[in-house]
Amino acid sequence: MKFLRWLLGFAFLAGLVFFIFARLDVSPQGKLMLYLLMCFLLSLVRLFKGPTPADRAIATDVFGILVIGFCGILAVYTAKDWYMDIAIAWALQSFIGALALAKFIEGKNFDD
Repeated sequence: MKFLRWLLGFAFLAGLVFFIFARLDVSPQGKLMLYLLMCFLLSLVRLFKGPTPADRAIATDVFGILVIGFCGILAVYTAKDWYMDIAIAWALQSFIGALALAKFIEGKNFDD
């Protein structure tokens, strides 16, 4: 029953997204940014509503990956190098944060 509810919710959201984005008259770059914005919002929903700490940890990782992708896309479109610097720094901090959060969820100390 839970899988069916998840599948119906996913089908509804996918249909809604494709219906809205098919009607928009924006450039492909604008549509890509809208897709990223939608992914940001969905990961924030999972971050705040996640039933377990592991779900929240994964939502935090997905959010970090989206920020890195957003910075990479901005670096390509604007030809500014400092967006890539931000993306690299965010990736390093996200990796260290994911390791620390995994140890915290396991119940271990940071020096173990």
